[in-house]
Amino acid sequence: MTFSLGINTNAFVNRIVEPEGLVPVVVEEVGLKRIQLTPEILSPDWPAPVIADHVRRWNRACERYGARITTTFTGNYTRLNSLCHPDPDVRAHWRAWLERLIDIAADLGAAATGSQLGILTYRDDRDPVRRAARFAEARDHWHGLAAHAKARGLKCLMWEPMSVSREFGETIEACRRDHAALNEGSPLPILINVDIDHGDVTSPNPADTDPYAWAREFATLSPVVHIKQSSMDKGGHRPFTAEYNEKGRVIPEKLIAALREGGSDENELVFEFTFREREPTDGHVVEALKESVDFWRGWVSLG
Repeated sequence: MTFSLGINTNAFVNRIVEPEGLVPVVVEEVGLKRIQLTPEILSPDWPAPVIADHVRRWNRACERYGARITTTFTGNYTRLNSLCHPDPDVRAHWRAWLERLIDIAADLGAAATGSQLGILTYRDDRDPVRRAARFAEARDHWHGLAAHAKARGLKCLMWEPMSVSREFGETIEACRRDHAALNEGSPLPILINVDIDHGDVTSPNPADTDPYAWAREFATLSPVVHIKQSSMDKGGHRPFTAEYNEKGRVIPEKLIAALREGGSDENELVFEFTFREREPTDGHVVEALKESVDFWRGWVSLG
């Protein structure tokens, strides 16, 4: 069994934020040891001494409980224009911010980090000339980031295909095209962190909203695969609990089969859930995570 299961820390934002508290919950209560850390938990915006202190604390906690930070990735609250912002000074800020995210990933011993390619405004998305310019500038920034990641010892960077054209990779065809263009001339591979619940719901191609089609198509290009229980309404980052599994489309056996059909047998499947700040949901996050692990038990490695 070579597929592994991990967890993205989006689920814990403002709920459990200290490494000494979060790591034992992940390992001893949820039952996982692989963590994808988001910057809402350890932010490149913090002062350098604070970042260094938290890196040390994360490394100590992971060593104590046998966990590891396998990758880092931007989260819900950093889903911003970033490298496609229309203001060049703001783009420069995000370039520096992402370089610090790379540094954090390297200091945590992670293999990779990533983000959305960039997000366009309505104006830039709807103007072909401006869209092309924004993409070219973002690609140049990604190549600069790839050089920095290579120097820091990361294996790759990752970008995430999304669901609307402003965010790139919204269909399987668009993802293929954007991925090829992004990697042309890159000093380090820029791979994909595919999300099986993404895709343009207005596409006439049913594959573009089929979780198994995305998994099959990008299996060998996606070392990390974001998973959640998917339904036709694309209504949220839902856990694998009985409530959502009843009408959900994602079945472990079928997803593993799709990845194998795509030519891979070593993806890290990562829970990327969010939970509403409403009761009873807010108070039962850990229980939902445990139930989700049980749903996948036997199909993936939990170590």
